[in-house]
Amino acid sequence: MLLVVTYTRAARRDLRNVCAAHEDCVVRELGRAALLSATEFGAFQALRLQEKHGLDVQVERVRPFEPSDAPARVREAAGAYEARDQPSTPYARFAAGRDLPDPDAMRGREL
Repeated sequence: MLLVVTYTRAARRDLRNVCAAHEDCVVRELGRAALLSATEFGAFQALRLQEKHGLDVQVERVRPFEPSDAPARVREAAGAYEARDQPSTPYARFAAGRDLPDPDAMRGREL
């Protein structure tokens, strides 16, 4: 997929117009951004927005995130945290004293 992010009002307007006129290549519209299909037509729409608006339009290639992309310890920590008794407990406090990844350590590790 292609993530198209806009940074000005004019670029957002044109992105909305592209999304309305070419629904077949829109995976998801997100207001200031949109996910376009990874097709030549999706790339054409993204590139023409970038040609018109320059740095006010950012285009990135993205791929869907699958839970298996994260280490098992992170998946298990997310499950345990969401099953906690007190919903207001912050993760750092919840993880303290448990065999769960430290939030600061997770912040510094790439997937």
